[in-house]
Amino acid sequence: MINTVKIGLVSISDRASSGVYQDLGIPALAEWLDQALSSPHHTISRLIADEQALIEATLKDLVDTEGCHLILTTGGTGPALRDVTPDATLAIADRIMPGFGEQMRQISLHYVPTAILSRQVGVIRKQCLILNLPGQPKSIKETLEGVKDENGKVLVNGIFCRSALLHSAVRRPLYRNPCSHRCQFQTQIRH
Repeated sequence: MINTVKIGLVSISDRASSGVYQDLGIPALAEWLDQALSSPHHTISRLIADEQALIEATLKDLVDTEGCHLILTTGGTGPALRDVTPDATLAIADRIMPGFGEQMRQISLHYVPTAILSRQVGVIRKQCLILNLPGQPKSIKETLEGVKDENGKVLVNGIFCRSALLHSAVRRPLYRNPCSHRCQFQTQIRH
């Protein structure tokens, strides 16, 4: 019997959390996951302000209490003083996974030169992988899917392709369609 994968989705935005505008990050993440994942999964969503203590508490709750296998955050990764998502993520981490931040910036630099200012990180807390994604839906999708040329050939893999850590974190096949990667879990992702 396959257990359901628990995925935490956290949108970090002062204005969206206070009702100034509608959050677009969580719907973009949920839509992408629903299209890409083939394994049973359950998402737990949180829309919160860009406050370090609140972000830390939310991430801890999603891992320690809710038992999430994966948490994707969106927003709060820039250089502004209020952008503290990476700081909060690092504060609750057991291990830092620097390759994820490097890969996300490499992908984003193909689209926008200001991606070099991103402070996105990837960490592990207990058995959960936590990734900080950009705040805009278009950028979220680009980061997840990678860079393709005009013919659809993959130039830079998205962050989940070739990620044995993600597969081992959830311990089961996840994705619907194949990419260039095959792992021991026969995981596949759409490109």
